[in-house]
Amino acid sequence: MPTLTLAGALNSGLRAAMEADSKVVIMGEDIGQLGGVFRVTDGLRERFGEERVIDTPLAESAIIGTAIGMAMRGFRPVCEIQFDGFVYPAFDQIVSNLAKLHYRSAGRVRMPVTIRIPVGGGIGAVEHHSESPEAYFCHTAGLKVVTCSNPADAHVMIQQAVAADDPIIFLEPKRRYWEKDEVDPIDLASLNGHADRAGRAGVGTAPGGPAPLFTSRVVRPGTDATLVGYGPMVRTCLDAAVVAEAEDGRSVEVIDLRSLSPLDLDPVIASVRRTGRLVVAHEAPSNVSLSAEVAARVTEQAFYSLEAPVLRVTGFDTPYPPSRLEDSYLPDVDRILDAVDRSFTY
Repeated sequence: MPTLTLAGALNSGLRAAMEADSKVVIMGEDIGQLGGVFRVTDGLRERFGEERVIDTPLAESAIIGTAIGMAMRGFRPVCEIQFDGFVYPAFDQIVSNLAKLHYRSAGRVRMPVTIRIPVGGGIGAVEHHSESPEAYFCHTAGLKVVTCSNPADAHVMIQQAVAADDPIIFLEPKRRYWEKDEVDPIDLASLNGHADRAGRAGVGTAPGGPAPLFTSRVVRPGTDATLVGYGPMVRTCLDAAVVAEAEDGRSVEVIDLRSLSPLDLDPVIASVRRTGRLVVAHEAPSNVSLSAEVAARVTEQAFYSLEAPVLRVTGFDTPYPPSRLEDSYLPDVDRILDAVDRSFTY
């Protein structure tokens, strides 16, 4: 299997999706000639032409509005928002139109639009380039929100998202773009027979193939405590689990949520019923966050299995700080281990 960066795996997944369906078009700022600021779309314009890889003006609202119109005409637009903090000019189009048209039309109008957003900090950038806006979109009925954490998932999940008939916010952990791993070069359309069927039939694959899109996954088994993360924090959680075992002999199970809306909490509930302890970590501020939702649902469904309160390790309830301070803002291995230790004091 080839070794790819996460950015390279996204590129290969987009290439496979475009080869499988001529109605897939990509649009965004500097994605064509430049190949995107993170080079995720590098080489796609040369392969598919300017009519399918479209450089747009610096106008996020117009990008999404155009994508909505194209989806009505049968296309499958993939929109790139250059940085997380640039999505807000498009927020009205996403929430007021994209998320509601299928429901508003009593199911007659589908919106197969994928919006790719690089998210999170850790690259030494300023505010508007390091934010975590997932809770806004998870709260919006009609949208689905997913995030990859490694190259293998990135390659498959972007194909699954493009094949889906629903509008999907696809969050990409920008500080993981350059991390490498082996990637099975799966062509999802060939595996499922047709891209549209892959989208409708659970956005998944045959048994033994890649996991369906809207599922979470245990990425490190454990018996003493459960640690849940997503996107850029999964690697940090795995590192913390390694240290916890080496230093304290604790076996920490790590779960990658992958899908933020809908949430697949069955693996989390099953894990908590075995371990009795849960720590949730993400970069976004804690107030009204994904970790709050996970904690509430776990408490509702597995209260009598908990040996300690659900603890959260998150960013702070402040605007994203200057780059020199981001190491103090972002959850790290030490903060996660401190939460695990506190869980065992109850």
